[in-house]
Amino acid sequence: MHGRPRKAYKPEEEAASAAKAAKLRALQSQFMSNHHNKIYTKEAVALSTKLLEINPEAYTAWNYRKLAVEGKLSRIESDPDLIKTILDEELRVVESALSQNFKSYGAWHHRKWVLSKGHSSVGNELQLLNKFQKLDTRNFHASNYRRFVVELTKRSEQDELKYTDDMIGSDFSNYSAWHNRSVLLSSLLARKADGFLPNKKIPDEYKLVQNAIFTDEDDQSGWFYHLWLLDQTVNVETPLLTSSWPSHGSRISLYAGCSNGSFSKLTTFGSESGYFPLVLNFDQAVGGVSSSTVTIDTELKGNEDLVWEPVSKKNSHVSCVWVARLKYISSEPCFGKEYKVKVKIGNSPGIVSSRGCNFSASYEFVFTAHVHDTVEESSQEGIVSWTDGFDIWDAESKDLNALTTLDRSNAQMDSKWRQEAIAEEIDLFRELPDSKIGKLTLARLLMAKAMISDDAVKGVHYNEILELYKDLMALDSSHYQYYKDVHSVALLRKVTSSTEDLSGHLFRCRNMNNSVCLRLNNLSLSRIASVEKLLFVQMLDLSHNELHSTEGLGGMQLLSCLNLSHNRIRSFSALDSLRHLKQLRVLDVSHNHIGEHSVDTTRYLCSSPLFNSEWTQDEVGRQMPTLVTKYWDAYFVLRDLNLKQLDITGNVIAGDVFSSFVLRVVPKLVWLDGKKLEI
Repeated sequence: MHGRPRKAYKPEEEAASAAKAAKLRALQSQFMSNHHNKIYTKEAVALSTKLLEINPEAYTAWNYRKLAVEGKLSRIESDPDLIKTILDEELRVVESALSQNFKSYGAWHHRKWVLSKGHSSVGNELQLLNKFQKLDTRNFHASNYRRFVVELTKRSEQDELKYTDDMIGSDFSNYSAWHNRSVLLSSLLARKADGFLPNKKIPDEYKLVQNAIFTDEDDQSGWFYHLWLLDQTVNVETPLLTSSWPSHGSRISLYAGCSNGSFSKLTTFGSESGYFPLVLNFDQAVGGVSSSTVTIDTELKGNEDLVWEPVSKKNSHVSCVWVARLKYISSEPCFGKEYKVKVKIGNSPGIVSSRGCNFSASYEFVFTAHVHDTVEESSQEGIVSWTDGFDIWDAESKDLNALTTLDRSNAQMDSKWRQEAIAEEIDLFRELPDSKIGKLTLARLLMAKAMISDDAVKGVHYNEILELYKDLMALDSSHYQYYKDVHSVALLRKVTSSTEDLSGHLFRCRNMNNSVCLRLNNLSLSRIASVEKLLFVQMLDLSHNELHSTEGLGGMQLLSCLNLSHNRIRSFSALDSLRHLKQLRVLDVSHNHIGEHSVDTTRYLCSSPLFNSEWTQDEVGRQMPTLVTKYWDAYFVLRDLNLKQLDITGNVIAGDVFSSFVLRVVPKLVWLDGKKLEI
């Protein structure tokens, strides 16, 4: 374990081990009898001491001792000396157990419990820790306990940081010291302690870790710390608004029901409910988005108290994406008119990240909504084709700039020192020999630079990044899937890095009201990314890729048609994020692997009916309990969708039984597997 090879036992060592095991079994039998009978005599407690000296991982024995100590303390009067004697004996037992195994969770936790009583001296604890940390510099248990002791003794974080200097100076491979350093610096930088500003301290840290990496490039400790530093360089603590739909300055055409005509060269949106989505995308998960923290100024009636919902898993109150639905059809005549909608964010406090940081940058965007005359609703008669009726996007058109705002976050962060620090690191790592970890770090550095660079140089960075990950996939097959995923992320960031790159994948669908269609098919994608830049897309073609799930698509609230055919999706629960897409009407998941695998970890994205009684509360659940239990993941996803066209051919799950089940769960379905249903 941890790179340390196992060695074969000699015959005499095997005999000693067998004798120890026999003794341990006898002690455990006696101890468990005492524990079950609640015997806490002096002899019984002494027996638990012997057991723990042999096996410090006997967690039940530590809990037994806690019960014994609590019993003793409850029977004596307030005698500080006697209390201290009892607790000091526990500390002695812990130290003895740690001498057998200084990585025993139970022993360290028991020591914490004793000190938390407040009757023991903590003066010698740091000396004890120094002793155990010298025995094994990678002792995370001792490092965690050290942070506990430091908090008790009120020792400053600056002093502890100097301690990590000494530990790292004596051994670059001290992973625990590097980790502890990252914990301390995170705190010092967050509260902006004297001398700990990111633009000053982080460049100094790069120089420190360079010494470790270039001394022994095969040691992983410094590499992990370098990765943490890169994260601190690119990311900012305070949450930022990265994109929105509608975007600032855009024009959208709104109509009721379904339409056969085109009202605008820009985004045309129709809804049977008379509402359209307003989407806010942040760079990190936030909570507190509400009508009090986001104000809407518009003449559209009925939007005084908007309800904002997080696009996240059930019962979660934080998300990167928040959605409100603006009403544009009311009892009062409002058709054939244009309305300005002004959205203000950050003027009132309350939006807070999951890490406790406030959204502090106020932002305002304005768009124009043109509400057209009502169009009579009609059922979807024709099947939606992914091959016919598409027009290539005009690369010279300025429409795309009005549809999306790219890289808004860069304007809200101090990027000069970040760019300089990353540029210096790139120059250094280009000098490293041709190694896997060197290529990986260089790819990560180039990705970081691309994220905070101007559009003009991004394409060059992404091309090199993609080549590096291709090399890594060939060099290191054991981590192939990881490299494949980050390669997909880099490719999608390249596609969305500029309007020129993005327009090459965009089309207009004449048969769907000139809807905006994005084609990302045949790109060998295994992961979805950069969705925050695609909020305007209404049709998305992800066919002929290597996707295992739709994670990340929940923010694309305008999506009405989605093609996932010929991918590697193994269950309907891998489509869980689609439950948030209220406009989705066409879904193609044909030729995947749904139903092929009996065990699929992605199924646990949804709650199983074995633990959830929701399915018994609706008509389908009551009438088809056996099928709901069998196809529970499909049931939980499909019942929340309002599909009119679904294709599941080419999957193991497909067949007459499942088709009949789908028809009950999705009653508005018109087309199934390319065939029109009899209504």
